[in-house]
Amino acid sequence: MSSVSELESQRYEINSPNDVSSLVSKFAGQGKSNKVIWLALIGVFIDAYDLTTLSFGIDQVVEEFSLTPVMTGVVASAIICGTIVGNILGGWLTDKIGRYRVFMADMVLFVIAAIVAGFAPNVWVLILARFIMGISVGVDLPVAMSYLSEFSKFSGKSNKAARLAAWCPMWYAASSVCFGIVLALYFLLPPEHINWLWRASLIFGAVPALLIIFIRGKYLTESPIWLANQGDLAGAAKVLRESYHINAHANVARVEKKQIERQQEGFLVLFNKTYLSRTIVSIVIHISVAFQYTTIAFFLPSILSRFFHTDVLTTISTTLGLNLLFAFTGGLLGVYVASRFTSRHVLLAGFVLQFIALVVLAWIGQPANSVLLYLAIGMLGLWLFSEGFGPGAQMMVYPTMAYPASIRGVGVGFNRAVTGVAQAIAMFVLPIWMANYKTDVFLIISIFAIVPVIVIGFLIKYEPTKQDVDAVIEKDLDKKIVGHAIPD
Repeated sequence: MSSVSELESQRYEINSPNDVSSLVSKFAGQGKSNKVIWLALIGVFIDAYDLTTLSFGIDQVVEEFSLTPVMTGVVASAIICGTIVGNILGGWLTDKIGRYRVFMADMVLFVIAAIVAGFAPNVWVLILARFIMGISVGVDLPVAMSYLSEFSKFSGKSNKAARLAAWCPMWYAASSVCFGIVLALYFLLPPEHINWLWRASLIFGAVPALLIIFIRGKYLTESPIWLANQGDLAGAAKVLRESYHINAHANVARVEKKQIERQQEGFLVLFNKTYLSRTIVSIVIHISVAFQYTTIAFFLPSILSRFFHTDVLTTISTTLGLNLLFAFTGGLLGVYVASRFTSRHVLLAGFVLQFIALVVLAWIGQPANSVLLYLAIGMLGLWLFSEGFGPGAQMMVYPTMAYPASIRGVGVGFNRAVTGVAQAIAMFVLPIWMANYKTDVFLIISIFAIVPVIVIGFLIKYEPTKQDVDAVIEKDLDKKIVGHAIPD
C-alpha cells in the first residue's frame, strides 16, 4: 500500500468518472476514508438498535398504556411502516441529492424522534415518534450501503463485499447491546420503576446519532463516485485529496454526458432487461430473510417463553447469549468469507443450513426433556449463525454491488422497502400462525429458506462480486462522454 507522502507526490489526472472509480478501488483505506466506513456502520448500529428496542419492551408498553391487541399491533408496526416510506424516499434522495446531505438529515431526524418516543406521554405520541424513527431507519440504510460500497476497493482484503457484509455483525452487535442494556436495567431499576426500562433504552439510541452529528465535519464527506457520476469531476478530485490524500486533479471542472440511449431514472430502471434478473433475485432474498428473521430473531423472546417456557430473566439472558454466541460470531465470519467466496455460494450455504435448522425445530416441537431443549436451542443458534454469515450479510452485498452508483440508492431502497412490506405482513400473520400451528410454524417458515436455494442455485445465477459494476458502467459511458470546461 502506498504511503501518504507517495500518494501526495504523485499527480493523478481525472478525465472521467471511471478514473475516480479506479482510484477509489485502488487506494480505499488511505487517509480518513476508513472513518467514513465506521460512521456508515454506526448508522447501521442505530437502525438495528432502534428496531430491537421494543421486541422485549412491547409488553411494558401494553401494560403502561392499557393497549388492546389492535393498538398493540399498531404500535409494533408503526416503525415498520415508517421504514417502508423511508426506504423509498431515502433511496431516491440518496441518488438525487447525494449521500452526505441525506445521511446527516436522517441522523438529526432520528435524534429528535428517539427522544420524543422515550418521553411519550401517551400512545399516540409514541406511535407517531416510532413512525418517524422508522422513516429515519429506512432513509439511512440506502445511504449507508452506498457509503460502504463507494469508499471501498473492489478486490483484496477489506473489499466492497467484506465491508458491506460488516453491516450484519454491526446489526447483531446493536441487538446484543440493546438486550445488554435491558438486562442491566432489569437489575438496576427499583421494582416500582421497572416501567422506565423501555423508555431508557429508546432514548439511549440517540447517543450514537449525536456522535455522528458532532464529528461529521472532521471525517464525513460526499462520495467521490457519486460526484463524478453527477459530472462534478473537480468536486470528486477534491474529496480524493482530502479523504484519501491522493494528489488528484480534474482536467475539466465538469463533464457533460451525451448518451446514445438515455438511461432510465427512478425505480422503473430496476425492471429493465439489464437489471430485471438481479432485481428478482434481490426480491427473493429480501422476502425470504424478512419472514425468517421476523420469526426467529424478532420473536425469539416469544419463542423461548411460549414454546420453551422460560421465565423473564432466562428469556432475556438466553436471547442475549444466542445473539452474541451465534448471530454476532456468524456475522464476523460473514465478513471473512465475503472477501474470499462468491456471494451466490455464501447465500446458498446459509439458506441450506437455515432450512435444516427450521425442519429440526419443527420435528422437536415443544421439547419434552432437557436433551431436546438443548437441541432446540442449538438449532436456534445454528439458524442465527447461518443468518449471520449467509443471507443476513449477503442481502445487502447483493443489491449494493448489483446496481451501479447512479441507481444504487434506488436499488437498495426498493429492496429494503420490499423487506419492510414482508416484515409487516410477517408481524401480522406470525402470531396467528404460532397460535394455530404451534411449533409447526417452523415448517411453514422453512419454505422461505428453500425457495431462494432453488432460485439462486438453479434459475438465476448472476454473481454481483464477479466484476465491479461501477467500472463496467462507467467504461461504457466513457465512450459516450464529451468533456468541456464550465466557465466561471
